[in-house]
Amino acid sequence: MVVATPVPTHSELAVRVLEAGKHCFVEKPIALTVAEAERVLAAQRGSGAVLMVGHLLEYHPRVRQLKQIVDSGELGDVHYIYSNRLNLGKLRTDENALWSLGAHDVSVLLHLAGEEPYELAAHGECYVQPGIEDVVFCFMRFPSGLSAHMQLSWLDPHKERRFTVVGSKRMATFDDMELERKLTIYDKGFDGKTGSWGEYVTRSGDIYSPRVTNAEPLRLECEHFLECVRSGATPLSDGESGLRVVRVLESLQSELDHSARQSSADVVSFAGE
Repeated sequence: MVVATPVPTHSELAVRVLEAGKHCFVEKPIALTVAEAERVLAAQRGSGAVLMVGHLLEYHPRVRQLKQIVDSGELGDVHYIYSNRLNLGKLRTDENALWSLGAHDVSVLLHLAGEEPYELAAHGECYVQPGIEDVVFCFMRFPSGLSAHMQLSWLDPHKERRFTVVGSKRMATFDDMELERKLTIYDKGFDGKTGSWGEYVTRSGDIYSPRVTNAEPLRLECEHFLECVRSGATPLSDGESGLRVVRVLESLQSELDHSARQSSADVVSFAGE
């Protein structure tokens, strides 16, 4: 059964589906809190049914190729990753830009990093609708030394869906708005100290786009769910994956709340003290 309903209803409906003994495909995010996500996982364990979360980009052929490139060491040690998910609209009333747009990017960041961040920061602004952030900036640090940054916005003149991965040897970009070169590898970086120069020299070599299938990500995602139902295999974006994403989103939301702009009255009061 597929749960593709407003986000606040995801966890409750998923629990009902699983407790009825049905396999469940639930759209992202699996829940709005870690507690709700854990309840869904408990229902899945109790039923033994397949639970898959709709982290669509993990099934994108270019993202999967990028993951293979990162894991192969072709880029060297990955220093940092940043993502831009921007557009003018669509405004939502039941979730902010972090939960609507960030669920996609967090799932990909965790997929590429293979670990969860230990330090997080987030700042946002509510320009169009009071109390609902339409512009959000996030920063994360990971145990391996990797860092990541996300820019999320419903209030931007540009439509961007892009990830950039910077490694010690090479760099790569996944740009979903490109028609042909969605995945590009750049042989760019710093060479070590060169001879008697005693300084680092920038290197700018080949730029290429590996050949990857143009299969539709949504079709691949649905086919993967059906195959897991048939075989009993664990989905790539299973309940644990969904929980990890919600754990990061909840932590970022906490930081977002903590860093929220004070009202003008509070600022005046503070300034006068």
